[in-house]
Amino acid sequence: MFAAERRQLILEMVRANGAVSLRELARVVQTSEVTVRRDVRALEAEGLLDRRHGGAVLPGGFTRESGFPQKSHLATAEKTAIADLAAGFVDEGEAVVVGAGTTTQELARRLARVPGLTVVTNSLLVAQALAHANRVEVVMTGGTLRGSNYALVGSGAEQSLQGLRVSRAFLSGSGLTAERGLSTSNMLSASVDRALVQAAAEVVVLADHTKLGTDTMFQTVPTDVITRLVTDEPPAHDDRALTELQALADQGVQIAVAGPGAGSGPAGGGEGGGGAGRQSGRLNPSQGRGGGEEGLPLPGPRRNHPHPPGGSGSAQLRGTVPLAEQQPGWVADLAPRRR
Repeated sequence: MFAAERRQLILEMVRANGAVSLRELARVVQTSEVTVRRDVRALEAEGLLDRRHGGAVLPGGFTRESGFPQKSHLATAEKTAIADLAAGFVDEGEAVVVGAGTTTQELARRLARVPGLTVVTNSLLVAQALAHANRVEVVMTGGTLRGSNYALVGSGAEQSLQGLRVSRAFLSGSGLTAERGLSTSNMLSASVDRALVQAAAEVVVLADHTKLGTDTMFQTVPTDVITRLVTDEPPAHDDRALTELQALADQGVQIAVAGPGAGSGPAGGGEGGGGAGRQSGRLNPSQGRGGGEEGLPLPGPRRNHPHPPGGSGSAQLRGTVPLAEQQPGWVADLAPRRR
């Protein structure tokens, strides 16, 4: 494919989806991320799109929110790996809340195999994924249907969550930064997600690397409320995403890095459940992707969390593990500083 044809296809994808990751662009145009990055830089110079860490977006600052059909085709491999790993944090008989989003929908498909689970959700897509799971009870909030993401929002949804208490909440969003935490571009969605957080003892954010460092209009979850982030491994060149991960860890967030094939075992409690998320290690401060100063620095003392991965408090490894050498599904348990 000639450069002009490749760039035209890239431009069409960004216009259709609002935001596309470099990985996805490289896959579609069948070339390397290095070549795609060069094309994106050229298109940005012409004012046709804006570069973002790990991807490209429509020009003009905050991008419009993509609808579900567009979002469902973005970073699909990353979302699958994240969902596989996140499912390993759920045990049999738990009660959890799951927010709206394409990544949480992938998680719901895996939670269908966890016996005795109760899932509270405001997402029709999450409920649909669990509809035929005969061992899972689904509780829907009330509210007004928001068609762009098939979520129930508004005062009805928020009021139905009052007085609720569950072990953890799984949420996604449009952006995640260490400064503001999780954010979204819709005010009604942000308000309901905050109500979901209030119902949970722990908050687990599911966000692929393209959302790291992205800040959108409405804050959903402040950083100091986030217990754990489940994400995919950023590309080697994405220094901003790596820096953001370290900043999140410094603020007390446990970082779980998913790789291809993470969590291939069945989700759920016991020794056979989850597969992913059962091991943990620390990033080597001097042996990151390229060694030397490219690696993530090791932060200070670890913050204690009420519920360690997989329901076991003794699985933490003591050594250091370079991110580039981690096996799929490793938990990069960055020991955070307590503020």
